[in-house]
Amino acid sequence: MISRKKSFYILLSCLGILILSMSVFAQLDPNPNSPTPVLLTDNPTGRAVASLAGKTPKSVVSSSQRAFAPNSDVILYVSDVELMEGEGHNAFRVIARDSQNRMYRFPVTGIDRIDKKKPVFALRVNLRDEIGFWPQPSPTGDLIVQVTWRGLASNKALLGFGKTGGLKFEPQSEKKADDDIPTTEYGAYRWDGDRKRFLEQATFGPTWELDQRVRRIGIRVWLAEQLAADYPSAGNPYPEFPLKPNNVQIGCPFPTNSPEYTQCRWDHYTQIPLMNWFFKEAFYGDPQLRHRVAWALSQLWVTSGQTIRQSSHMIAYHKILSQHSFGNFRDLMEDMTLNPAMGDYLDMVRSTENNPNENYAREILQLFTVGLFMMNQDGTLQLDGNNDPIPTYDQQTVNAFTKVFTGWTYCNTGCPNSTAGANNFKDPMVLIQSRHDDSAKTLLSYPNAVNENIAAGLDGNVELDLALDNIFHHPNVGPFVSKFLIQHLVTSDPTPAYIGRVAAKFNDNGFGVRGDLKEVVRAILLDPEARGDEKTDPQFGKLREPVQLVTNFYRHFNVVNEAGNGPSDGVVWQLPQSMSQLPFYANTVFNYYTPNYVVPGTSLLAPEFGIMNTGSSIARTDAATIMAFVPLEVDTRNPPLITAGTSINIDDLIQMSANDATGNELMDHLDRKMMHSTMSPEMRQAILTAMLTIPSSENDFRARTALFLIASSSQYQVQR
Repeated sequence: MISRKKSFYILLSCLGILILSMSVFAQLDPNPNSPTPVLLTDNPTGRAVASLAGKTPKSVVSSSQRAFAPNSDVILYVSDVELMEGEGHNAFRVIARDSQNRMYRFPVTGIDRIDKKKPVFALRVNLRDEIGFWPQPSPTGDLIVQVTWRGLASNKALLGFGKTGGLKFEPQSEKKADDDIPTTEYGAYRWDGDRKRFLEQATFGPTWELDQRVRRIGIRVWLAEQLAADYPSAGNPYPEFPLKPNNVQIGCPFPTNSPEYTQCRWDHYTQIPLMNWFFKEAFYGDPQLRHRVAWALSQLWVTSGQTIRQSSHMIAYHKILSQHSFGNFRDLMEDMTLNPAMGDYLDMVRSTENNPNENYAREILQLFTVGLFMMNQDGTLQLDGNNDPIPTYDQQTVNAFTKVFTGWTYCNTGCPNSTAGANNFKDPMVLIQSRHDDSAKTLLSYPNAVNENIAAGLDGNVELDLALDNIFHHPNVGPFVSKFLIQHLVTSDPTPAYIGRVAAKFNDNGFGVRGDLKEVVRAILLDPEARGDEKTDPQFGKLREPVQLVTNFYRHFNVVNEAGNGPSDGVVWQLPQSMSQLPFYANTVFNYYTPNYVVPGTSLLAPEFGIMNTGSSIARTDAATIMAFVPLEVDTRNPPLITAGTSINIDDLIQMSANDATGNELMDHLDRKMMHSTMSPEMRQAILTAMLTIPSSENDFRARTALFLIASSSQYQVQR
C-alpha cells in the first residue's frame, strides 16, 4: 500500500509535469524572421562608413581614411538589428571578397550601441582572416564586405584593404526590400519556407503531410510530440538477431555457395539488416526527431562495422544512442563506455592493469566530450599569453584515464544475453577487479574540478563513476557537444553566440540539471539563428551528407517500392555508399569526416566537405540520376535479401506538366517543395530551358528531368 506521504509526492510530481506540459504548449511559436542588418555606407560611393578603432564613438563617425592596414582594428556601423538579452559581438561576422572572388572572414571583437533611439551599433572588426587563410601574395585593394547576423547578410559595401581600387562595384542601397511576410496564409505556423527548413533540420526530409501538420499545430507542439514519442515506430521494430560465434563458417553452417549461407551471412555478419531498418525508419517512421538525433550521436560516439562485424552487436549499440537521444548526456557517457561494441572497437574490453590500452581513454576525451583545447562557453578557443590555444589535458591525464578503464570485459556468463560460444555484445561489460589498476590517479584539472584526484584502492565501478563525473563537469563539454549537434542539425559553422546559447542550456536546463539533451535539441531548433524564411549569409547551412541527400529526396516524392504499390524495403544504402558514406561503416573513429574540416583554400568550416572529392561529386550526380529516373530493382539473384525495391511516385508532377506546357507551374511547385522558394533566377531559367527541349507530350520525362537537375545542383545539395 502506498503511504499518504508518498501519494502526496506523486500528486505533486504529476501536477509539476502537467504545468510544464501546459507551459510548453502555451508558448507561442517564434516569428522566424529577424530584421535584415544594414551596413552603413558613404553614399553614393558605396564605401563602408569606417574608422580606426579607438575610444567608443558616441555617434557614427567616418574618417577620411579610405584604406586600412591588414591586421588593424576598425569600426564599422550596422543598423536594423534587434539584440536579445546577452547577445553581443559574437553574433556577428564580417565576410569579405577580393577582386578574384576569394572569400575571407574578419572577426568581430566588440560591439557598442551608439544611438539609444535607433538600433545603430559600432562593430569593432579586426582585419585578418579568422581561420588564417591568406593566398600568396596576400590581397590588397578594395574588398567587398558584408555583415552577417543570424544567417542574414547585410547590403554590400567597399572597404580598402592596404589600398583602394582594383575592384568594380555597383553601390547598393542601404535599405532592402520590405521583409514583411505576407499574411494571406492561415494556420498556426504560416511561414512556408521556415517550416520546410525546420523539417530538413529536425527530420530526414519534409513530406507534404508533415508540412501540413506543422502548419496546423506549430513548431513547439510538434517538438513536444516528438520528444515524447515512442521509438522506433510500432510497425518497424529493431531487427533482433541472436549472438553468433566470431567465425562465420561456424555461425552459418551451410555450403558457402548456398542461398542459406548468403542469407545467414548477410543477416548476422554484416550491418545490412540495420541499414535496411534505418532507412525504413527514416522514410516512414513517426519519431523522426529521435531518429535524426540518434544518427547525429552515432557520428560523435563512433563505432564501425569495419570492425564490429555482427548486426546484433551494432543494433545493441544503436539502442543506447536512441535511448539517450533525449536523455541526459551523463547517462549516455556511462552506457556508451560500458557498451561492448565500443569496448571492442576502442580496445577497452582488452585493457588490463598489466596490459593497458589508451585508445578509449584518448578518444572519450578528444572526440566524444571535451576536445583538445580549452574553450570559452561560446566555443571559441581560450588563448595563453602567446595567443596559442591552451591544451585541455596532457599525456599524463590520458595515462590516468587509461588506468581507470582497465579490467572490463564481456559478460559471457550470468547475464540475460550470455550465449555459449559467443561474446556477449548485448549486455554491458562487467568489471574483473583483479585486472583493474586501482592506483591513485589525477584526472582533468579545471576550475572547481569534480573528482580531480582519485584515491588508491577503490573498486573499479566506483572509480568509473568518479572519472565520468570528472569529464562530464568539465566546462568544455557544453560547447563541445552543442556545437557538434548544431553542425549536424542546422549549420556547419554556427556563430559563437548560437553555440553559447545552446551550451547555456546544456549547462542548466532551467531547473538546475546539466546535460539535458532534450532541452539542448529544443534550443538548437528554436534558436533565431536556425529559424527564418530565408537565409542570405553565404556561409550559412551545411552540405547535405549523403544519407540525408538520399532520404530528403525520396521523402519529398512519396517513396514506394519498385512496383509502386507498397513501401520501400529500405535497401538504398548503395547510394550513400557511392558518395563515401556507408551507414554504420565509418572509416575511422574520427567519423566519415571531422567536425573541424575546413575546405582547402578557403575559410569555410564545412565538415561534410571532408568526403567531397571528384569521385564523390560525380557519385552525387549519379545518385540524383538513379533517384529521379531509375527505380532500385528487386535483386532476383537473392530474392530473400531484397524483396521490394525503391522508387518514387510523381503522378502529381506529371499532371502538373500536362496542365501547363510552359513548365512554370511545375517549376514554381518544385521551388517551394525542394528549395523553400530560394531557387536563383539563373538556375530556374536553366532548368526551364532544359525541360522545354523535351516534347510537351513526354510529361513524365519532363518532370523527372526537372527533379534530376534540381537534386544534382549545388543550390539544392547545400541545406540552407
